[in-house]
Amino acid sequence: MFSGIIEATAKVEKIVEDRGSVHITLSCPFTDELHIDQSVAHNGVCLTVVSIDGNCYTVTAIAETLDKSNLGELKVGDEVNLERSMRPDKLLDGHIVQGHVDTTARCVSIKETDGSWYFTFTYLPQDKGGYVTVEKGSVTVNGVSLTVCDSKINEFSVAIIPYTFEHTNFHNFKVGSVVNLEFDIIGKYIARFMEIRG
Repeated sequence: MFSGIIEATAKVEKIVEDRGSVHITLSCPFTDELHIDQSVAHNGVCLTVVSIDGNCYTVTAIAETLDKSNLGELKVGDEVNLERSMRPDKLLDGHIVQGHVDTTARCVSIKETDGSWYFTFTYLPQDKGGYVTVEKGSVTVNGVSLTVCDSKINEFSVAIIPYTFEHTNFHNFKVGSVVNLEFDIIGKYIARFMEIRG
């Protein structure tokens, strides 16, 4: 489980395709603290560390992960948001994040206002319930826990403060950028319960 509070960004050092899967090698400030079989969220996607070599480590994304996330679009040199699994003795500063990306969204607007930024994203309609946002509710964008400030059907906006802008890969976003979304797990359970109840 994660909280959506990004610890650092990693740099993609190498990408190797392997029969539908992709091995991604990255470097980050805390590589020396990682261990094999550890779960780390990459742009909000929970992946397992499979090898460590010096200041670099490697994770593997399977075909289903690549289909549902933006990891298949990564290139060498790209910046990736990182968060290690939440410890039970830490404060939950963000919200409950599973590291299971629901879908991707596209950035359609970026507006700077008095030192902050408003990003608007759209996503395709989903058959599954719970893939919605609500005003002042939580959503995870590329692994970042955020509060929705403008919720519409298949569209929402978030306000990004300077610290988040500088310390995550939000500063690389452009109109057209594809991001990973994880919707609020509580909302998804409620939607599923209502669907079952009819």
